[in-house]
Amino acid sequence: MPALATVTDPVTVANRLRPVLLKLNRHLRREIHSLGVTGGQASLLFTIQRRPGIGVRELAALERMSAPGMSKYVGRLEAEGLIVREPSDADRRRIGLRVSPEGERVLRSVKSRRTAWLAARLRGLSDEELQAVDAAIEPLQELIDE
Repeated sequence: MPALATVTDPVTVANRLRPVLLKLNRHLRREIHSLGVTGGQASLLFTIQRRPGIGVRELAALERMSAPGMSKYVGRLEAEGLIVREPSDADRRRIGLRVSPEGERVLRSVKSRRTAWLAARLRGLSDEELQAVDAAIEPLQELIDE
């Protein structure tokens, strides 16, 4: 006889957690529309900021997409003045990406708006609920760290 699913069953938790995370992500992405960047563009900018000098192919591999497709995204970010391409110090044939000063300004605004939105919602929780959310952060981070 199969065991009954419990609240701590991974599939049950996944089914409850997934829609919450998706909705949270949608809300956080909406917070930046007025900044003139999409959630995907902001994500790429954050990746480039964390890895200055990254190449288009490496960025495409990280994002699990084709290099030609990534080239289009990078071209748009460059045209908007959010990133710059620069030759590598180690290999002049290699071109790396770096977030421009305007891109840095946009990223600061993105972080600020998203944090303000989320903090406003967290203020509505009880102390116990806020502690439970805080306690969940580390295990959730472990899920996405690869």
